[in-house]
Amino acid sequence: MILSKRILGPYENKQVSWLVTGVAGFIGSNLAEYLLRNNQKVIGFDNFSTGYKHNIEDLLKSLENGEAGNFSFVEGDVSDLSACEKVCQNVDIVLHQAALGSVPRSIADPIATNNSNVTGFLNMLTACKNSEVRRFVYASSSSVYGDSVELPKVEERTGNLLSPYGVSKKTNELYAEIFANIYGMETVGLRYFNVYGKRQDPNGAYAAVIPKWIDAVLSGNDVFINGDGETSRDFTYIEDVVKMNILAGTSENAEIFGNIFNVAAGGRSTLNELFAIICKELSNLDPDLVIKEAKYREFRQGDIRHSNADISKAKKYMDYTASYDLKRGMENTIEYYLSKRS
Repeated sequence: MILSKRILGPYENKQVSWLVTGVAGFIGSNLAEYLLRNNQKVIGFDNFSTGYKHNIEDLLKSLENGEAGNFSFVEGDVSDLSACEKVCQNVDIVLHQAALGSVPRSIADPIATNNSNVTGFLNMLTACKNSEVRRFVYASSSSVYGDSVELPKVEERTGNLLSPYGVSKKTNELYAEIFANIYGMETVGLRYFNVYGKRQDPNGAYAAVIPKWIDAVLSGNDVFINGDGETSRDFTYIEDVVKMNILAGTSENAEIFGNIFNVAAGGRSTLNELFAIICKELSNLDPDLVIKEAKYREFRQGDIRHSNADISKAKKYMDYTASYDLKRGMENTIEYYLSKRS
């Protein structure tokens, strides 16, 4: 991880206590790694419903010079208010990543999605309020834009929601704004756009497309593209997501509280272009690799057709800029997955 310590702002040379929920997941483990590398105290909270113990083991192994000594872990569920109350004690900043992701999963089981993403979110907000946590930064999603065809996506203009997952994330935003207005909490929402990078799970029915395709190509299995492949996304590399979380957690600009910000690269690539990049990078690293042509199937229910973020608001209020385009991010990502197979 190459991010500068300077993005810690007032905490660059000061240790405070950060709670990372969903720490055993893809994004949570990367957040914890950055904080620990920069001498911050980190409490991890997870129930392992979608996260993995090996992600925690991996992040701790990557540390040096006693950095792991600043980490503690609490196993628990955000849907349990008492567990949330206990873990929030003596915490300065919360980075709330715990959720049941995936649009298709939410369509298959909306109750489970609501329990984790809405009830769990409200529990965490309430626990933070009661414990007087200094700041609450949380993961929202580009799914909140629903059927809006406007490009690029601007925070203040959204469409009709298309899935229970989108509903849950929009509900998070509403609750966070209300808690900021009524209780004076420092809440900051981050709308993630198609995040990818190291530790993202390639397995399971709801695996994200990038690790799933990389694993399929390396294993000689078929790659399936939903629709005609011209669906586009603003693919965002994990280090840019980490950067934005830290900026949101440390910014001294009070205008960000109760607000929402896009977190993205600010570009747009089709699924066909993504597959071509994966094939090219893998071929460069392994010229003997045999790559099958992709197979196309029906569009997936609940998916939006195009997604591209306007990141000017994040730039204005928190000086956020994306450091990675898709090509550079994919180079790092593919090297990571290859290293895990060796």
